Amino acid sequence: MFPSYKNNPRRFLFGDLIGILLPGLTVLIIVFAVIRISWYAMVPQPDLKGESAVYLCIPTGSDFSTVRNLLVSKAHIRHPEAFTWLANRKKYPEKVKPGRYKIADGMRNNELINLLRSGRQEAVRIIIQNFRTPEELAGRIGKSLEIDSARLIRLFRDDHFLEKYGLTQPTLFIYFIPDTYHLYWNTSGDGLFRRMEREFGKFWNGERRRKADSLKMTIPEIVTLASIVEKETNKIDEKPRIAGVYYNRLRNNIPLQADPAIIFAWKDYSIRRVLNFHLKINSPYNTYLHTGLPPGPICIPSIASVDAALRPENHEFLYFCAREDLSGYHSFARTLGEHNLNARKYQHALDILNIKR
Repeated sequence: MFPSYKNNPRRFLFGDLIGILLPGLTVLIIVFAVIRISWYAMVPQPDLKGESAVYLCIPTGSDFSTVRNLLVSKAHIRHPEAFTWLANRKKYPEKVKPGRYKIADGMRNNELINLLRSGRQEAVRIIIQNFRTPEELAGRIGKSLEIDSARLIRLFRDDHFLEKYGLTQPTLFIYFIPDTYHLYWNTSGDGLFRRMEREFGKFWNGERRRKADSLKMTIPEIVTLASIVEKETNKIDEKPRIAGVYYNRLRNNIPLQADPAIIFAWKDYSIRRVLNFHLKINSPYNTYLHTGLPPGPICIPSIASVDAALRPENHEFLYFCAREDLSGYHSFARTLGEHNLNARKYQHALDILNIKR
């Protein structure tokens, strides 16, 4: 009735062996799998050659192989195969997100993949200041963001694009308030303008708008005047007085005769001395030939200059010129005779220094 192991020892050994070893092998396989998974998850990856961190910029539209190649070349990951294995298990190849990521030295594989999957990128710090031209502004932004300066220039010259934001090419600068901004590296052109639109709305709050209305000036007109004040003086205490001169001339329909606007018209920012031939340029920015304000700002003015244009000093001066002491301050005059005397003193100081242009 029962099998005889004496008569079949081979069958006894095989059956028993399987019964004994199978549970053990199963445990070993599980242990091995757990160790392998743990190793793949916990293995240190970046080797930054002495740096504490690097920034990895993943371009828009990148696939998994692009990310892996960037990690090998920029972050020097030690075990690309471990990265690939765990990334596949975590479905990262299906969730590649562009951006600028801070990769720390020795970051664990699981931590690295979680960071990239999350899209938690590091913002870029951009300082917008009193740039003179759209090309300068585009160059500064293009150095820090994925969108390059050439593409930004195309947007700055695209009338249809600017119209969406109530801008024209001459009034472009009114949207850019001088400040330090934190933007994501992959911010698009539309994203940049939407951010500037929000900042514009915050800056031109009720008080500033009411002040512009009380002066019977539009925001583009205020910023245009402020840009001239910006280039006339870097002395904050003198800005409201210079703004007052220009308001007096506007009210009396006298040409502004603003030398910074002439320099802008020539696009020659090396000019230090505006001469008679400079005043003959055929340009809407020639404030000697045309009354009123030029078509738009000649730079991005500082907040101090904008506030000076909103709060001009109340006086009767119609003229000013740089002081002969070359201190950066100006001499102000009510009459042309007084002004000509001040101007001769300043011109004499330039002659002594042999400044011809």
